[in-house]
Amino acid sequence: MTFRHLFPILLTAFAAFSLSACSQSTESAVNGASGDEASSGVATAPSGLDLASLTVQSGDTTHAFTVEVARTAQQQARGLMFRTELAPDKGMIFPFSETRPANFWMKNTQISLDIIFVRSDGTIESIAANTVPYSEEGVPSGEPVAMVLELVAGRSAELGLKPGDVVQWVDPRI
Repeated sequence: MTFRHLFPILLTAFAAFSLSACSQSTESAVNGASGDEASSGVATAPSGLDLASLTVQSGDTTHAFTVEVARTAQQQARGLMFRTELAPDKGMIFPFSETRPANFWMKNTQISLDIIFVRSDGTIESIAANTVPYSEEGVPSGEPVAMVLELVAGRSAELGLKPGDVVQWVDPRI
C-alpha cells in the first residue's frame, strides 16, 4: 500500500481521535471538572489546587468558605501571589504536617489579606488583619500553629472573627 492509499485512512483516524479528545474536554468543561477531578473526585481550582469546604464558628454563627489547599512546600511558597482578586467567600489554607511557628510575608501578593493563624485544636490563635501588599516584612504567629487561613482583607472584622473562634475543614483527599 502506498502513502496515497494510506492517507485517507490516517486522516479518518486523526479526525476520530480529535473529535474524541474535544468531546472529553468539552464534557469536563461543561461539568466543571478538570482531568484530576474527574479521576479523583476532588474539586480543583483554576490554580490546580484542591478545593475544600471550611467553616469558622464564631459564637452562634457559622461562616462558610471554599478554600484552596496549599499542601506542598512549593504551593505554600506561592500562596496567593500574583492574584488580583479574592472573593469574600473564598480563601486559601496552608495545613502543616506538624505544629510550628509560622511566618508569612506578602511578597508578590497584590491584594491585601487577613492572615489567620490556627492552632492544632482548630481555634484561632491570632489574626493579622489587612496585611500590606508586596511587603517583605514577616507576619508571625504568636505561637506554634497547625494551619494558616488567608481571606481577603477586612473579611475577619466584617464577620467578627476573633482569637478562640473555631476553624473546621475536611481534607478532600482523606
